[in-house]
Order: sequence, then C-alpha cells, then structure tokens
Amino acid sequence: MTRRRLMILIPLVAGAAGPRPDSEQEVWDLFASLAGALSEGNAGEFLKAFDPAMPGYEKLRAGVTGLLREAQVECSIAFVSNEGDDRNRRVEVDWILRIDERQDAGGSVRRRQSVKGRVEKRGKRWWIEGLEPLDFFAPPRL
Repeated sequence: MTRRRLMILIPLVAGAAGPRPDSEQEVWDLFASLAGALSEGNAGEFLKAFDPAMPGYEKLRAGVTGLLREAQVECSIAFVSNEGDDRNRRVEVDWILRIDERQDAGGSVRRRQSVKGRVEKRGKRWWIEGLEPLDFFAPPRL
C-alpha cells in the first residue's frame, strides 16, 4: 500500500484569523477537495467540481486522467486569494505537485504554480467555470 500526503496551508492575510463568510469558506473547501482527490488518485472526484461546458474542460479531463494513470501524485496547496460575492468568486492557489512515475525506473517531478480559478454558485453548489493553467495538471514529460 502506498502512502499519500496532502498538505493544505491556510492563507496568512489580514483578517484570516477572524470568521469568514460562508461563500469564501465553501470555495476554500472546494479547492481543498480538488487537492485531496488528486492525492488519492481519483480523477472522477477531481473532475466533478468542474462545469463540463468550461473552456478547456476536455483538455483538463485528458490531462488529469493521463496524469493519474501514469503517476502517483502528492499535492500541497496554499490559498493566496479568494475574492467575490456569494455567487461568483475568483481564487488563486499556490499549488505544488510531486509527481512520481509508476514505471519501474520512473522519475519524480515537482511542479509549483499559481493556479487561478473562477467559480460560480448554482443552487447550493459551487462549480468551477475556469482554471488556469490547465497544462499544470498534464502528465509529466520526463
């Protein structure tokens, strides 16, 4: 059995210690669940947060499924910003991926990127409407 690790860092910004509006916390939780799904190797769980009509969705789907098929992934995220209202928010996350190829002599790659997302609340659920850069979640080219 392999051991996977997920690290989520809380933002260190003014007012971070005080209570957050529900929508801000819900969006943080959404992104934390994305990192958790990748660390667990669960592409379906990762992708269910995205609107399939999002520009680049098919590229993201192909990248994530290929990444998890070829490698074991360990995620760490730190929240940078989360701005907007109770319906639309813009998020920035400092995201680190450690990618270990599954092949016998597979190598390891570490990626770090500022990932930006747009989310929209429909009913009681937040949907990711945009994410950049999509290539961050593609399989490694070792």
